[in-house]
Amino acid sequence: MRSAGVGLSCAAVAAALAFAASGAADDHAREKAQATLAPDALAFYGPSAYNWKLPTWMPRPLEPRDNPTTEAKVELGRRLFYDRRLSVNQTRSCASCHLQARAFTDGRPVSPGAFGDLTPRNSMTLVNSAYSPILTWANPLLHTLEQQVLVPLLGREPIEMGMAGREQELAVRLQAEPIYPPLFARAFPEATGGAISLATVVRALAAFERTLLSYRSPYDRYRYEGDVEAVSSSAIRGEALFFSERLECHHCHGNFNLNDSVMHERNRLGEVAFHNTGLYNLDGKGAYPPDNTGLREHTGRPEDMGRFKAPTLRNIEVTAPYMHDGSIATLEEVIDHYAAGGRTIASGPRAGAGARNPLKSSFVPGFTLTAEERADLLAFLKSLTDGEFLVDPRFSDPWGDGSQPVPGGK
Repeated sequence: MRSAGVGLSCAAVAAALAFAASGAADDHAREKAQATLAPDALAFYGPSAYNWKLPTWMPRPLEPRDNPTTEAKVELGRRLFYDRRLSVNQTRSCASCHLQARAFTDGRPVSPGAFGDLTPRNSMTLVNSAYSPILTWANPLLHTLEQQVLVPLLGREPIEMGMAGREQELAVRLQAEPIYPPLFARAFPEATGGAISLATVVRALAAFERTLLSYRSPYDRYRYEGDVEAVSSSAIRGEALFFSERLECHHCHGNFNLNDSVMHERNRLGEVAFHNTGLYNLDGKGAYPPDNTGLREHTGRPEDMGRFKAPTLRNIEVTAPYMHDGSIATLEEVIDHYAAGGRTIASGPRAGAGARNPLKSSFVPGFTLTAEERADLLAFLKSLTDGEFLVDPRFSDPWGDGSQPVPGGK
């Protein structure tokens, strides 16, 4: 499977899909295990020479060997990320669905594309996506940011950016902007004249997205850097609850990135997991809405119904609404969902008792909280907000006021 000159071999993809579809009787083995990718897939990733400027406790990301991160690529990718010329009618950019102030989500349950088509799933945060061996909510075939970028750019169902079949038109648009030719030449000196093409656009966007690293929250300063004054006593009590066997949260959100699908220089094999949290149970047998069946869409396995990737909880305070379809509005309601052991919808086409979903993860048994414990858990979750990241000028709109010189743009 190759897209715009990047990707994994068919053998690697087949191995990854076989892993994602594998099912064992034990939930722990089925939901959370170490991915075994084909040898050429492992060879596809390599260590990076880029200066990520990370604290010592934070592992360095891996990167595709055919797209090493450089300052020139990152600068170019940032320009492209905020440029509406990347959409068919020049009304949408990557940033339209990934706002820095919202940790690169968009505050909507689902997102409109260039012609108003709605995506079936919530806009997932791009924060620390450099560490993810699987991109998006439930697609086991998307291993790299280079592959993922092609989905909004070229996808037809739904149309997001709408550039399928218009790759040459995109190159002409970008060539006409005086800023771009020298930027492409610096970023891709190996290409004749710094060629502007879909392949170089994709590589630059992916390089920028890899730099969206968040590691400066109050919780980081407390837990990893020894600043005992960085968080409140309430947040410390909430941390203890979060990592307790009573609540079980840490099984899916336990590593430094507060998720459980991760790959980096200290874990090159990577780990991948998908979970059914009892969000729906339409027929009493575990059915999810037919346009959002999760991993089953790709594996065809009945037991994969409703299984989705656990997202990072970093900056979770600002990434509402929640879940794969944006159907839970607040953090308080998220806690209610897990406390109940699954969501009950009393009436309507999606009615059902998620707590009785037979496919639900064993990590979602339900629990009770006192009012004080609930406040402590919320305090912990809010301590994961990296305020510096949300305003870091390295990740902001380089066009100034957000209005690029694009005819017809808004």
